[in-house]
Amino acid sequence: MRFMTIVKTRETGAQPSPALIDKIVKLGEEGSKQGVMVGMGGLGPTALGARARLSKGKITVTDGPFTEAKEVIGGYAIYDVASKQEAIAWTKAFLEAHIGLWDHDLEVEIRQMMDGGPEGC
Repeated sequence: MRFMTIVKTRETGAQPSPALIDKIVKLGEEGSKQGVMVGMGGLGPTALGARARLSKGKITVTDGPFTEAKEVIGGYAIYDVASKQEAIAWTKAFLEAHIGLWDHDLEVEIRQMMDGGPEGC
């Protein structure tokens, strides 16, 4: 089973400390050694991005930043694990890595990926 974790936070402009980056990298390396980490990464600020939208048959593209957003996706990880509970355990480890090193609230959404269609979940 593959799960994507989606890290949500407020966009404050704060950068993670080298100590926090080191902890996250080590967690990713541990997941890779165990064969469960498929991929992970942080995302740049919304000012560097764009948003594409399809509405009523029309496509519009808006450059960032997205000031109306209360929270943004700050990063992601993809795990190949045996259960949702295992994905939750990896997510808790990720959040624990932030304690004492990051003073902003984080929320992580854990979603099972649809590999090969709905029956592939």
